[in-house]
Amino acid sequence: MSIAPKKSLGQHFLRDANIRDKIIDLLEAEENDCVVEIGPGTGALTGHLAARYPKLEAVEIDERAIAHLKESMPAIPVHHADVVKYDWATHAAAAGEKIHVIGNLPYYVTSQVVFSLLDAHEHIAEAVMMMQREVAERLVAHPRTKAYGILSVAVQQLTTPHLAFRVSRNVFYPKPDVESAVVRLVFDKDPEILPGTDAVWLRKVVRAAFNQRRKTLRNSLGQLAASCNGEVPEAWRKKRAEELSPSEFALLAQQLRA
Repeated sequence: MSIAPKKSLGQHFLRDANIRDKIIDLLEAEENDCVVEIGPGTGALTGHLAARYPKLEAVEIDERAIAHLKESMPAIPVHHADVVKYDWATHAAAAGEKIHVIGNLPYYVTSQVVFSLLDAHEHIAEAVMMMQREVAERLVAHPRTKAYGILSVAVQQLTTPHLAFRVSRNVFYPKPDVESAVVRLVFDKDPEILPGTDAVWLRKVVRAAFNQRRKTLRNSLGQLAASCNGEVPEAWRKKRAEELSPSEFALLAQQLRA
């Protein structure tokens, strides 16, 4: 992840030490646990994290930021990689434990980063991330609300998300155009998926349903059901995507393939 371009949270310096410490305090890692900062940029959090977690490592794509970190904090390993494509499985295997992730996410890649962590859920213990407030609210949204959608379902199927606190744009310099919030994802859900389905199929069902969220599932999932030589089960036909809980989506995905 790079030093972010204009209108991204990543380029704005967090000038409030209390907020910085509150973010770091959300991590529940032990002193010698594997902690990885994603997208450290110029290191607003990095030095303070390293003081608590001596095994701290970072993942950064921008070569300017890497050069700066290597000069200012040479003891901290920095992996030159795109965090969206990062190999968390190999990193966790090398560490011999699950990884605690922390980072300040530029808004334009937030969803991609979250999905990449979900795809590596078995290797992640928790993730503490600052992001655009509207995206944070989607992660914790309940069914039958406007914010509830694909990201809500995907996150809540594999984690317990907590919107820890909102962050005023006034604590950044220069002041960004968006409000921020800090979210903690605890990867504590049983990843066992119901028989007859899998993560790829489940996500396909959820996307198809929400891509036409105003339609009933009979219409939004009709083609998908037909591809399995079936139809949307009677119990679900008149419902809309926003009415289903994450666990109900898993059940529906199973039944579509039955």
